[in-house]
Amino acid sequence: MTRTTLTDLDEVQLLDTTLRDGEQMPGVSLTPAEKVDVARELDAAGVHLIEAGSACTSEGEREAIRRVAREGLDATVTSFARGVKRDVDHALDCGVDGVNLVVPASDKHVETKVGSTRDEVVETTVELVEYAKEHGLWVEVLGEDGSRADLDYLERLLGAGLAAGADRICYCDTVGAADPERTAEVVSRLAGLGPTSLHTHDDLGFGLANVHAGLKAGADTVHGTVLGVGERAGNVALEEVALALAESYGVDTVELDRLYRLCRTVSEATGVALPPNKAVCGANAFAHESGIHTDGTLKDGTMYEPYPPETVGRERRLVLGKHAGRAGVKAALAEHGVAVTDDELREVVARVKELGERGKRVTDADLLAIADDVRGRERERHVELVDLSATSGGNLPTASVRLRVGDDERVAAGTGAGPVDAGLEAVRAALAGDGDAERGDGSGERDGGSDGVAFELDSYHVDAITGGTDAVVTVEVDLSRGDRSVSVSASDADITRASVVGMVDGLDRLLAAEGDTAGAEPGAVADD
Repeated sequence: MTRTTLTDLDEVQLLDTTLRDGEQMPGVSLTPAEKVDVARELDAAGVHLIEAGSACTSEGEREAIRRVAREGLDATVTSFARGVKRDVDHALDCGVDGVNLVVPASDKHVETKVGSTRDEVVETTVELVEYAKEHGLWVEVLGEDGSRADLDYLERLLGAGLAAGADRICYCDTVGAADPERTAEVVSRLAGLGPTSLHTHDDLGFGLANVHAGLKAGADTVHGTVLGVGERAGNVALEEVALALAESYGVDTVELDRLYRLCRTVSEATGVALPPNKAVCGANAFAHESGIHTDGTLKDGTMYEPYPPETVGRERRLVLGKHAGRAGVKAALAEHGVAVTDDELREVVARVKELGERGKRVTDADLLAIADDVRGRERERHVELVDLSATSGGNLPTASVRLRVGDDERVAAGTGAGPVDAGLEAVRAALAGDGDAERGDGSGERDGGSDGVAFELDSYHVDAITGGTDAVVTVEVDLSRGDRSVSVSASDADITRASVVGMVDGLDRLLAAEGDTAGAEPGAVADD
């Protein structure tokens, strides 16, 4: 693509506010450990500034901010601070590098929210900036609701902040009410005063468009949250800002190949699922089902993709369903080391389409089962679930499994956040033979000496396919081991059993594809 000019900057800095503004999303509450995990991933991706939280919230929040500040990150770590001195003191107590000082800018906020006057807000802002700078803090002054403020007053307010020593000012579209034209008008005035940041929300769907308008008008830093998490419709998505700037305008921000991992980390910490149609991190961003699209993509990866999936740390996926074609099915079989004749391929494609037309997702396990049947081959299982029991009524959910591994049986138990998690841990222990798994021969002898079977649960999805309290559920899981992955589904009235059956079946497929027996020697499946 021909890149157009957006800014004369070679690099735009990103300030991530996932740990503060993102946490204001209803239902999201991060523990100190989760904040540290997210901060580490942000830093590893090269995010320049991390707003770790709001120190005025509580002692618990301050402890979380302290832990992030003590990580020794390359990023500048800051705390949100309202226009009161004690907020700056709380930030200082947390050991952060700076503060994001938020002061009211629109008359709605000046008069109605805080019951003050324009002159009083300017005076207080100057005093707080001077106080924070005297104590060695980096300071950014944000005019809250700036997109709806009187522009002359906003310029006066933020200009006073810079004159008092602030390092930068920020245009805030606090309620996502501005359009790109208004953003450009305001930012062009503010950028003439000094270094200017952008803080946009997506209530009108203009979040990213306003970022581009603001950068073109002279801003040099963008506030955002991973996945766009945040109150109401959310903030502009940091990963989308980074990718769009690089791909469309040749402007660097962060390490793009860390973006998917970063999104996964935030999704797990916040409990916010990755929408399948989401740019950068959605399951369908690099998935192809249509026969025409699949065929074209296999011939040339750029045929139906604007950028390679490896750019953001992803891989391309071929999804099978009623739109599948010969090229896609053949390629999917090849990924699992399965070769078929032309006649066999024709039959496999027909069965895949038939399954897809019934509204069912055709998983890798479905495809391989169809191929085995068409070729007249019986599947030889390496790992099979014999028995499962799980309890979740107490404080510590537990599960135990009996697996047939090769010619042996193994019994293991596990605990977890819930019965499904406990079942997964029991399966890990049984396959690992790591001291928690007991042989099922009555000897009581335990396996040992293994570091475990390395695999990742990439996605987990549950659908109820019948109604009522006795509903049958279908669990779909995507598992990966090394550079191999597999998708499996299982249905049962018991969600824990459906989950464990699906995971065991997926692991069986993965290990079989590697030529492992998973049971001859424990270490044989634990070397990666």
